Amino acid sequence: MENIIEVKNLRTVFKVPKKSKDISNLKKRLSWFYREWEEKIAVEDINLNIKEGEILGYLGPNGAGKSTTIKMLTGILHPTQGEININLEKTLSKKSSINSTNKEPLNPIKDRAEYTQQIGVVFGQRSILAYDIPVKDSFRLFKAIYGLSEEFYQKRVKYLVEVLGISNFFETPYRMLSLGEKMRCELAASFLHKPKIVFLDEPTIGLDASAKISIRNFLKKINEEEKVTIMITTHDMDDIEELCERIVLIDEGKVAYEGSIQKFKEKYANAKEVDVYFKNVKDKTKLKELKNKYEYSKLNGNNLIFKFPMTHSLGKFLSDIVSCLEIIDLSIHEPKLEDIVAEMYEKEKEKKGK
Repeated sequence: MENIIEVKNLRTVFKVPKKSKDISNLKKRLSWFYREWEEKIAVEDINLNIKEGEILGYLGPNGAGKSTTIKMLTGILHPTQGEININLEKTLSKKSSINSTNKEPLNPIKDRAEYTQQIGVVFGQRSILAYDIPVKDSFRLFKAIYGLSEEFYQKRVKYLVEVLGISNFFETPYRMLSLGEKMRCELAASFLHKPKIVFLDEPTIGLDASAKISIRNFLKKINEEEKVTIMITTHDMDDIEELCERIVLIDEGKVAYEGSIQKFKEKYANAKEVDVYFKNVKDKTKLKELKNKYEYSKLNGNNLIFKFPMTHSLGKFLSDIVSCLEIIDLSIHEPKLEDIVAEMYEKEKEKKGK
């Protein structure tokens, strides 16, 4: 698959009021007329490629630069420096006599009018739907904005209402909906015009387990059926593990990791756990060798939990454990992505002396 989004050397710097230790009345009065500023780097040298039809997880702690990146990719913010190329077809001006398409990539800022017709955006804490009118009426407004035909609109709405289960409150004012109902309507609105790319910034924030599962199922379904490219930022690692194969982690505006979830676990996780519940010991010598080789804990006489290094061959270990124990039950517990990410950031803080 080709890259649909290409980001090169992206950098964003904000000017913020400079904090002063001098809190004298004179200094306060002067600040009314003269304000000192300092630069804060929000994003530093981000290089990123996203393939067509991919669901990419974009992760990082609060203040790492996730939302800033999303805003630049959607054309809301202009980067201080760097390049963003969106490989979607650029329709030439209607005034042009050439009846074709331009293969040059779109720029989120320069080609904003065309670009916004081909993307969808959901910000988990900000609504795109009107507060006081029924959801259905907001959809009608988006129909006009995107210039959708009545035939396409009716088919699309029917599909989205069914797959997201919003028929019972589709004619209810947005303000009267629960948080989960609101988010399902937000998602339906963002996918209304059948976009090629959708940016989701904290789409499941504050939702209960049932609402999260419903949204994940929808995103997997529409990605598979329509090959829509999705970039998602979230603090819920269950969302990431359910939806994404590849992740990008940023810290203080810089890329700390880019690659598959599995390789991330292999690189940063210490071990997975193998929980063995057995009836009898068949080979005491071999069991002793395994206990000497691997860290383990004993819950009771017939239950051992081995900590198995991510880099070792699990197949050989399982063969050995089966040969020396009469197994009743065996389970393998992968390290949680949430725990690994948290530990990784803690280590980075320690390195920087924070």
